[in-house]
Amino acid sequence: MPNAKIQEQVEALAREFAARVTRLVAQSIAEEVEVALSRHVRAGPATPGPAPTRAARAPRGAAGPRRRAGAVERWVPDRNARRVPNFVIEVTGLKTKQEIVARYGEHAVFEKGQPAPAALRSGAVND
Repeated sequence: MPNAKIQEQVEALAREFAARVTRLVAQSIAEEVEVALSRHVRAGPATPGPAPTRAARAPRGAAGPRRRAGAVERWVPDRNARRVPNFVIEVTGLKTKQEIVARYGEHAVFEKGQPAPAALRSGAVND
């Protein structure tokens, strides 16, 4: 049975390979732990301090929390828009995004200090 001998040889080689890899991985982990411990010991004893504040902790998610850039100068009532800025309410007299989209369209651009864009014609289909 030549197949059985080949199978036994393959299994023996696989066991030998696994044993070698296991030794190398264990050695690598031991070296990394040794380096980390030596850094920790060189740093000295940790001094207890106050718990880190929310701002000092690492941000959640890949991008982290959004920061406010300042006052809103430009607003478009598209799907991403949240609240209607005060300057848009003052220019249009409308308080909800739905009312603004119905009158001006979803892609109208409102800029602070500028007049309101042209309103949609009545009966116009908005895409």
